Amino acid sequence: MGAWQPLPDDLPPEVRHFVEQLRLLKDGTGLSLAALGARTAYSKSSWQRYLNAGQPPPRHAVAALCRVAGLTGADAERHTVRWEMAVKVWPRPAAVPEAGTTADGAAQLEAETRTYENHDADAADEAREGYEVRETHEVRETHEAYEEVPTVPWWDRPEERPRPGPGKRLLLCAVVLLVALVLTAVVGTLALG
Repeated sequence: MGAWQPLPDDLPPEVRHFVEQLRLLKDGTGLSLAALGARTAYSKSSWQRYLNAGQPPPRHAVAALCRVAGLTGADAERHTVRWEMAVKVWPRPAAVPEAGTTADGAAQLEAETRTYENHDADAADEAREGYEVRETHEVRETHEAYEEVPTVPWWDRPEERPRPGPGKRLLLCAVVLLVALVLTAVVGTLALG
């Protein structure tokens, strides 16, 4: 519909192809991003990030877009397969250090190392190792926060079949009892007659 923002040059081909296909699918709906957000469980700003390759969409967002576009069966499945291939190679965001952690930690490490090197080489090594462990942990936390959190709108959830309640059993017992009464009446009438 509108002019799309150019995709970054360093995107993996699977991601580029997936986002281009999503854009075509979205354009085929004729909906604006705001209208698409209203028809799915994902906001306009979320769709902007997904369609500009800023962040991978959740699988359910792809399914919702396919549903809105009228795709079913194999056509919708193709988009799910493209999503799976793209998410595997989607570029991860760079670790952004929190205030007072990595940047300040590097300066602190340098000061600790200088102090320890003058007095104790083993303590300097321990300071370096402690810093590396903290830095590795911070990077790992950033990547773990990137994992997909699936959200399913209520209209896409599979319907739960109601379990037969006591009402059906009670009705069955009443019918059986009624049949028994009718048979008893018929047999009694025949015996008297």
